[in-house]
Amino acid sequence: MRVSRTTIGVIGGGQLARMMYAPATRLGIGLRLLAEGPDVGAARIFKDVTVGDYTDEATVRAFAAGCDVITFDHEHVPTRILRGLVADGKLVRPGPDALQHAQDKLLMRQRLTDSLNAPAPKWRACANGDELWEFGKQIGFPIIAKASRGGYDGHGVWKVDRPDQTEIPFEEALAESAGEKVEIIGEEFVDFARELSVIVVRAPSGQAVVYPVSETIQRAGVCRETITPAPGLTEEQATRIAKLGLDIADELQVTGVLAVELMQRHDGSVVINELAMRPHNTGHWTIDGAHTSQFENHLRAVLDLPLGDPRARDRWSVMVNVLGGTRDDLPSELLHCFARDPKLRVELYGKDMRPGRKVGHVNCYGDDLDEVRARAEHAARYLMGEIGEG
Repeated sequence: MRVSRTTIGVIGGGQLARMMYAPATRLGIGLRLLAEGPDVGAARIFKDVTVGDYTDEATVRAFAAGCDVITFDHEHVPTRILRGLVADGKLVRPGPDALQHAQDKLLMRQRLTDSLNAPAPKWRACANGDELWEFGKQIGFPIIAKASRGGYDGHGVWKVDRPDQTEIPFEEALAESAGEKVEIIGEEFVDFARELSVIVVRAPSGQAVVYPVSETIQRAGVCRETITPAPGLTEEQATRIAKLGLDIADELQVTGVLAVELMQRHDGSVVINELAMRPHNTGHWTIDGAHTSQFENHLRAVLDLPLGDPRARDRWSVMVNVLGGTRDDLPSELLHCFARDPKLRVELYGKDMRPGRKVGHVNCYGDDLDEVRARAEHAARYLMGEIGEG
C-alpha cells in the first residue's frame, strides 16, 4: 500500500473521528468521513464529508467506494454490511470477524471463555425473564442484566436486586438492533474495588503495543476520570493485565485499537467487563501523556505502519472528561484555565452544549499525583460551571 495515495474512510462523526484528524494531517494521510449529520463534531473539521446513515448498505457501499481502507468512530455498523465490503475486496480495519466481538457482548463472553479462558464474572445467556430470575437464584442477588447489543455509557444495563423486579424492559431490550439479534445476558454483580482499562494497538503484520494500565473512575455509567498508571498496581498485576490485552487482540485478530475494560476485585484479581475496538475514552490521556497517542497508533495500524512508542512521558497522567454544564462558551472560558495552569492541555469536541454530554476533556501530567489530579479536576469543574475562578 502506497501511504501517500491512501485514503482512510472513517465511519461515524463523533469526537473519536475528530481526534484522528490532527495525527492524520501530520502524517499526510487523507481522510474521508461518513457522518450522521452535517453538524456533528468531526464533520465540522473534516474537509471531505458524506452525510448518511451508516446502517444503510447502499450508503456505506457508496462511501467506501471512494476509500482505500475503512475504519470506525464506533462499533455500530451492521456486521452484514461490513462482510459485504470485505467480500468486494475492501480493507476494513478492524474487520467484521473481530469487530463483532465488540458489537455483541454475548459473543464476546463465549469466545473469550472458550478460547482464552479469560477472567469473567459468572454469566448466562437468558432467553426470558424466568431464565434471568433462575440465574439470579442460582448465584445470588443482586445480578446484572445486559442487552447483548446496543448498550453504551450505562444504557442497556440493569441491576436486578430481587426476583420480582420488573423494571427491565425485556421487549425493548430484546428488539433487533440494526437487523441483528439481541439477547439478554445475566451476569454476576461484581462488588469491585475499582475499574481498570488497558489499551492495546495491533497491526495486520502482528506487531502490537500496549499502553500502561489506567484506573478509570465512573459516575452514573460515564467515565469521569482516568489515572495512568493505575495507582497501587503491582508490576506483576500490570504485566498480567497487559498480557491479557495482547492475547485478546491476537486471538481476535484485531487491527487498530482494542480497549479492554476490567473490574478489579478487592482481592486484586480482575474480570473483563467489555471490549471496544476503536480509540477509547480511557486512552485520551495518550494524546498529551504518551510518546505516541492512541489515535496516531490506530492510524498507523490501519495502514500497517510500524507502531509508535506507547510509554508515558511523565510519571503520572490524569484525564478528566468535561461534561455539558452551565457554561455555554467553553473556548472563552479557557482564559482562566490557561492563566491558572500553563501546562494544562484541553481538547474541546465542537459539540452543541447539553447537560451531561461529553463535550471535551482536560489532560495534566507530572510527578506528583495529588497535584496533577487537583489541576485536572479544577479545570474540568470550572469548564462545567461547578466552580468559579480561584
